[in-house]
Amino acid sequence: MERVSTNYSNNNMSFYMRNRELELSRVQNQMSSQKRIQELRDDPVAAGHATRLQSYDARLERYQRNAQSVIDSQNYTEGQMRQAVEVFHRVRELAVQGAHGVYGEDELKQMAGEVNELLKELVSLANATDGKGKAVFAGAKVDSTPFIASEGNVPGSDRQLITEVRYTGDITRNQTEIAEGVFMDTNIPGNAVFWAENQQVYGAVDTADYQVQQNSVISIQGKEIELMEGDSIYAIMAKINNARAGVRARMDSVDNTLVLETMEPQQLWLEDRGNSTVLQDLGITAASQDARPPHNFSPDAEVFGGSAFDMVISLRDTMLEGKTFDVGGAGLGGIDAAMNKMLGELGQLGARQTRLEMGLDKLSNDRLTVQEWNSHMVDLDMAEAITELKRLEGTHKAALATAARIMQPTLLDFLR
Repeated sequence: MERVSTNYSNNNMSFYMRNRELELSRVQNQMSSQKRIQELRDDPVAAGHATRLQSYDARLERYQRNAQSVIDSQNYTEGQMRQAVEVFHRVRELAVQGAHGVYGEDELKQMAGEVNELLKELVSLANATDGKGKAVFAGAKVDSTPFIASEGNVPGSDRQLITEVRYTGDITRNQTEIAEGVFMDTNIPGNAVFWAENQQVYGAVDTADYQVQQNSVISIQGKEIELMEGDSIYAIMAKINNARAGVRARMDSVDNTLVLETMEPQQLWLEDRGNSTVLQDLGITAASQDARPPHNFSPDAEVFGGSAFDMVISLRDTMLEGKTFDVGGAGLGGIDAAMNKMLGELGQLGARQTRLEMGLDKLSNDRLTVQEWNSHMVDLDMAEAITELKRLEGTHKAALATAARIMQPTLLDFLR
């Protein structure tokens, strides 16, 4: 049997009216925020899905920003490279003119003067910086000047000219994530862009009986290769050739020296890691601890294969010496090699840009899809919410009117 006190009906009425007001408040909050889910308990399953979708959308947005940043960076890099190609075109025109044999020494010297100015422009383009002041072709050393030009006396010139351009950057290819687990290079090292020939180095030591003295690690073009104690020169060459570092190792058939050669025009980057002395023992790199790649070759080693700057310098010097035949031979050939390398890098850059643009479109579409899914989970159906609000308002008003009639009589009403 339930006990009924004087306040029983009043308390019940207040309880249910407060619940009704909470329902009204909930719908009003939903309408003001236009979100169906205000708290996790409103729909735990949908809230869980919405949290995952929002997290995924945030990652897609980050990939979008990364991809757009790479596109902007590569557009600037492409602009610098195209200007360099225009410089090479002009240098080539001068080489063709000089090779005709109809110009005298004075005319060739004038051409050499223009070639020297074009060489300076090439160095300037190679040292280009972006809007943040970061070097474009320096690898990871973006706060440094990647190409340092040295001047000296040159036969045939009455003033000092550029005699050497040294690369001081590194071979790091910075990467950024443009999709889940997908990374894209954001830069091209300068010694890959401004290079002309496959580089070769001939060691200065007979290696026929060489064996590794202790477990060692050597670095070839940035790829670490592990060598075991007792490895012969043939095992070393096999490991280098199987490392896919873009370098071919072989033994010179006459002197039994180790020969390392890049498989495409680029600069060799060789280094002993840790306590290793293998490359030093083979007469490839210098014994000095201060020597750093790419300028750490042994003074007794023979190095062949030059940069784009070497080709322009050689052409200029040949013109100053009045050697018409060499201008049209090695001089013109070197310029063609440098220009072909630059055009090849431009082609690869264009392919990456096309891929990035396609990826950016896909990311945009994916974000729209994810946002649509999330909208289905959390967004409010306004028509349904308005209907619900009107229903709750109507029932609440009816409840208030009923309560006013039921709760009106008191003891004072009977004392009149």
